[in-house]
Amino acid sequence: MNGVINVYKPTGMTSYDVVHKVKKICNTKKVGHTGTLDPEASGVLPICIGRATKLVDYIMDEFKVYKAELLLGTVTDTYDREGKVIESNEVNVTEEEVIKAIHSFKGQISQIPPMYSALKVNGKKLYDLARKGIEIEREPRNITIYDIEILEVNLPKVIFNVKCSKGTYIRSLCYDIGRNLGCGGAMWNLERTATGEFDIKNSVRLEELNIDNVEQFLIPMDTALKKYERINIDVYFENMLINGVTLKNDRVIQAIGRDKLYRVYTTNNRFLGLGQRDDNGFKIVKLLI
Repeated sequence: MNGVINVYKPTGMTSYDVVHKVKKICNTKKVGHTGTLDPEASGVLPICIGRATKLVDYIMDEFKVYKAELLLGTVTDTYDREGKVIESNEVNVTEEEVIKAIHSFKGQISQIPPMYSALKVNGKKLYDLARKGIEIEREPRNITIYDIEILEVNLPKVIFNVKCSKGTYIRSLCYDIGRNLGCGGAMWNLERTATGEFDIKNSVRLEELNIDNVEQFLIPMDTALKKYERINIDVYFENMLINGVTLKNDRVIQAIGRDKLYRVYTTNNRFLGLGQRDDNGFKIVKLLI
């Protein structure tokens, strides 16, 4: 079994819990997820099975879309509702000030990851240090907030959609918005509604998956990579590509653009994987057969 399942993760489960359940359903050890969701967050969590585990990094690189609920006036040590409340402040801001503050985070910004995260520093996960009461300096990271759509302002709560790059912590975004407004804030609820092409509308709830229906939700590897343009290479070159040979024949590769990934098929419609052309020629960079 090889492919991707667009799973909707419920609250109360870790991403690894989802992987473990899918392993049992599919009776295979080769299963991986494409970006951790906190236990109390829900939403889209594409799960790669079999040879599709080679796609994890490509799917993780995609943009993410979240629906977040921000509670102003409250600050916790984890930046969300699961943490210990360390500040409670009055929320003396207007709706207009809130909207302006939130929109000010659009674009490329520098974000400091929360201590309660799975990031490693010197080989140690930050949340392990945080649980011991140890806080260390974290390097800020450049992330991109592509868009923010405010859905509801009912102070002290605000609900908004955010489209962002990989590596964005919505908990940190909520914390920073609260700090910007001078009253503090914490993420109160979070739902991931999309990871690249994988959308909540086409997801399957984990509790609905079973051994009898799992294959009907399995997305073929090439379909999961449909954002990449398709090219067809003569079947004559199939074995060379499979064996890692770089094709240099101008007649064969002249129409292939440089430095971009393609879905590579042979002329008999066999999907081989992802390929790329550089100054040396064209070759498969991720073999998927």
